[in-house]
Amino acid sequence: MISKRVIGPKGQVVIPKEMRDVLGLREGSEVVVELKGEGVVIRRARPDYEEESFTDYFTRTHAQKLGKLIDVKKLVEEEVAERWHTSTQMSSSTQ
Repeated sequence: MISKRVIGPKGQVVIPKEMRDVLGLREGSEVVVELKGEGVVIRRARPDYEEESFTDYFTRTHAQKLGKLIDVKKLVEEEVAERWHTSTQMSSSTQ
C-alpha cells in the first residue's frame, strides 16, 4: 500500500485511514518514526513489554527499585490460606 501525502505547515503528515485501520492506529496511538537511508518509516509502537525479550527481562542485572518492602512470607501464607479455603469449599460442595 503506497500513498503520497503533503507535509503541512507544522510538519504534520496524515496517515491514510485505510493504513491506520490495517495497523489498528487510533487517536492517541503511539508510533515510531525512524530514519532509514533517504526515507522515513512510520510504524506502530510496540507496548513496553514487547520491547525486550522474556529472557532479557528476567535476567537483567539492573532493575527499578521497589517503592515499598514486600513481605514474601505473608504473601505465601495468604496464598496457602486462600487455596486451603478454596479446596475445602470444593470438597464440601461435592459431598
